[in-house]
Amino acid sequence: MRMRFEPEAEEEFEAARGLLVDRLVRWAGEQGLPVDGFTAEAVLDYRHRATADGRLGLWEARHMEEVLLSWLPQNVTDLPGEECSDAPGTLRTLLRYLHAEQLADPRGPSLRESLAAVDGIAERYPAAMADRTRWGLAKFWAMTAAEQGVDVRDGAALQRFADRARSGEAAYDQHVLDAIMERRLTSRALSGSARAEPQLPVALPQDDELRLRAGASTVVAQLRGLAEWAGQDGRPVTATGRLRMAGARELVDALSTGDKTDGVRSSADLPRLGLLVEWAKKARLVRVAKGRLYAVAKARPVLADPLQLWLRAFDACFELRQPLLGARSGWHVESMLFDVYEDVLADVLNTLYSLPYRMPWPRLRDTVHVSYRAAFPIDGGSDLRHRMWFEHADRDLRAVLDLLEGLGAIERERGMADPVFLDVDLSDGGTELPADMPPEIAELLGVAGATPDPVARERADRRREELTAGPVELIRLTELGTRAVRQRLLAVGRDAPLIGELAQAPAAGLLGVLAAEYPPDAAQVELAGWITARGERADAQRELTDAVRTTPFRTRAQAMLGVLSAALADGEGERLLRTLRRDPELAPLALNALAQGELLSPEDMTGAEHLLVLAENLLQLVELAGGGDGAEEALRAQGPEVRDAITAASDSAHPDRAGLEELSRLAARALRVPAARLGRAHSRGRGTGRSGRKRRR
Repeated sequence: MRMRFEPEAEEEFEAARGLLVDRLVRWAGEQGLPVDGFTAEAVLDYRHRATADGRLGLWEARHMEEVLLSWLPQNVTDLPGEECSDAPGTLRTLLRYLHAEQLADPRGPSLRESLAAVDGIAERYPAAMADRTRWGLAKFWAMTAAEQGVDVRDGAALQRFADRARSGEAAYDQHVLDAIMERRLTSRALSGSARAEPQLPVALPQDDELRLRAGASTVVAQLRGLAEWAGQDGRPVTATGRLRMAGARELVDALSTGDKTDGVRSSADLPRLGLLVEWAKKARLVRVAKGRLYAVAKARPVLADPLQLWLRAFDACFELRQPLLGARSGWHVESMLFDVYEDVLADVLNTLYSLPYRMPWPRLRDTVHVSYRAAFPIDGGSDLRHRMWFEHADRDLRAVLDLLEGLGAIERERGMADPVFLDVDLSDGGTELPADMPPEIAELLGVAGATPDPVARERADRRREELTAGPVELIRLTELGTRAVRQRLLAVGRDAPLIGELAQAPAAGLLGVLAAEYPPDAAQVELAGWITARGERADAQRELTDAVRTTPFRTRAQAMLGVLSAALADGEGERLLRTLRRDPELAPLALNALAQGELLSPEDMTGAEHLLVLAENLLQLVELAGGGDGAEEALRAQGPEVRDAITAASDSAHPDRAGLEELSRLAARALRVPAARLGRAHSRGRGTGRSGRKRRR
């Protein structure tokens, strides 16, 4: 059971969602808890489709608020006469289920904290559902039609109503419609309207070490010195809010800004000091009031902590567009970067984040050029003019990099670009890309021959020559920069794993995250730290295998055991799998892992082991298909021979007897034969049908 899917993996997500909701409904019935299957589907849809990270098992307070007060009111329709679903109750039950079945992400809040968050939001849910201005456009028209007696389940009747509405014959609330359209055009999109790429795990020193490095920053010293100079009594400024020249000269010397003051009559002509003052203002360290520049009293704790002051200065970089790149005279024209400054700065930093190689300037530059081509009408003009535009923007981007380097957020050096940044040549026909890939995306990916656009091909050729001709400028984030970018990623709901953050996680949560998000090297480091934190290695390993043993989803248990065996060093993983080969409960998973790792050939398995592997693979097939109709279709696709396979699997010693019974029931329906003919499994227990879900979207 995966708990995150790429946006394009719709079939896989819907299959997993169906299986998860079916088991949730069954579990809730056993526990006597309220749940509505359709509402649960809608809640999971929100986490997959409308959040930046798409993690189904991680629910923070902001997610609870957004799903209850925005997503459900916008997308779920309770028709007149229908009983309104208890969405807060369903959400509480889902949260309890995720924790009970070890599916909750260990980096999220505790169950108690999550339930308290739902309780705090639940009282606002009915009003949000009744607020018509929160409805989506489709819901507005469906409700308007239903309130006028139209059967919205009848497509023809709904179309006739739409025709009457267009011709002005059907009444509707124009004010509400206007409000909905205005919200669609102007309001903040849901937090993850565009899914962000997952980041690789990073390793960082402790904050005490980063605090020492921040304290060594020249910019930190200058910002603190400026605030101390301004003081609580303030310093006089001009009518336009600029420093008076006497004070400016004093600061140039005190802060060593490097500005030349000889012959200068206005502080506006001291660019470095001027930028520093604006930087301090944006960082809320100083302010101008009543003709004086004051230190902000509330900033004293920040000024006393070098790391917090550094982070405050880093965040303020996003507000320095005008003082850094803005026009300084009537003839100066801003570059393309000026208009998209904040977005490009964020993209550049996110690109550098967790990158295992230093980014070469030509690749970074041309990646930003793709953003310009998407944002501005560049086609159709003269090549000379376009070249001037790009060169102007490149100079401004270098000014931004100078700022970040001066702060200590990035490092730059010269060297040869890593081969990973060289264009991939498709001329040999080895790798194929989608035929409809836009040329600018193919160029962004650095794929030579991927686009017929001769101009883009020429740019790619020039870039490759530039990258291979000799040393180029190489750029990477410092550890301080990584710390700051990670903080911003987390603030907007991005997933940014940190090696060591799972040291206190429960074993099942640890293995689930490692299997889903960590590359092998990082998983090995994280697992080693987790075991060390437990003290006794044998006990830690027992806890890990018990977590696999108690995981109710076969595919998830397989992934957990796979990452555990791969992350154990010095052959310990293989030894663990060979030991578990004799474990009555974990043998099917261990045999699968050994076979997949080419550590065990079919000839080396006993007949009984072959049956265990067969049964395991069939059970995992049912899960991957989502159970129910999807599983029946998957079994039907296996052909007539699947009957004998299921019969043999049912006769195996596989420990999941309930799963084998369900397999036989599904196969009986798929193949239209009595379940008794498919083995010894009998149709006992509750099915997994989805008839209890109401379709209201």
